[in-house]
Amino acid sequence: MRVPLDRAVEVLRLLLEGMSIRSAERVTAIHRDTILKLLVLAGERCQRLMDERLVGLDVRDVECDEIWGYVGKKEIHKSAYEQSFAEIGDAYCFIAVERHTKLVLTHHLGKRSAPSTEHFVAKLAHATSTFPYQLTADGFPPYRKAVKHQLWGRVNFAQLVKVYAKPQGAEADHQYSPPKVVKAVPFRVQGFPHPEQICTSHVERQNLSIRMGMRRMTRLTNAFSKKWENLEAAYSLWFAYYNWCRKHQTLGMTPAMRQGLTDHQWTVGELVGI
Repeated sequence: MRVPLDRAVEVLRLLLEGMSIRSAERVTAIHRDTILKLLVLAGERCQRLMDERLVGLDVRDVECDEIWGYVGKKEIHKSAYEQSFAEIGDAYCFIAVERHTKLVLTHHLGKRSAPSTEHFVAKLAHATSTFPYQLTADGFPPYRKAVKHQLWGRVNFAQLVKVYAKPQGAEADHQYSPPKVVKAVPFRVQGFPHPEQICTSHVERQNLSIRMGMRRMTRLTNAFSKKWENLEAAYSLWFAYYNWCRKHQTLGMTPAMRQGLTDHQWTVGELVGI
């Protein structure tokens, strides 16, 4: 690209701190189309980095969850003509986090469906070693079949099923925040998961970081993705940045350092190979 390298890094840092495309355009005077091209290019490089480095890792406790977003418009607003376009509407990102290192092991952007779940668990199998570890997911049913196919004998698998309260009265018509969790019920699915470690709190905390750090994922705004590839690139950039560049407050270092993947905190320039 013709953008000076130091300015390209500046743009990416602004995006990673939760600034929108148009806000970054106003601050840097770089056209929004150029910023989007830079985002896609950086996202592709970050995805390639994660595919190459996150392979066969020794892990102890992995948590999985899905975060909801959408491309173009929400699923319920799609026209009859748009129903056949998978890259319009709801987009769920499946995420796997190692509980002790806080490392994002893998992710997959797709629909909340059995095929997407199968693809995500296959990625997780590739990212982790064959040494047995504990795996916890939410109550989404396709996890059971996917884990059986991809991780049989490699994980002690449990699901944490959350029971939500039903909104009453006026809240039922204007429900913007998630409903209140009444209780969380653990279920053993495969192997012998440790009961006290059946938890999804750490991966759910990652969801909060995503909504704070990615402007297009902030709830109740108009800063949503208009193209599927832009959302994929934003996720890849964010997860690589989170693993290698962002020092975790609890760890005192980056997740990649804690996992032993690097010996120092990377800069954004190092991350995208500039």
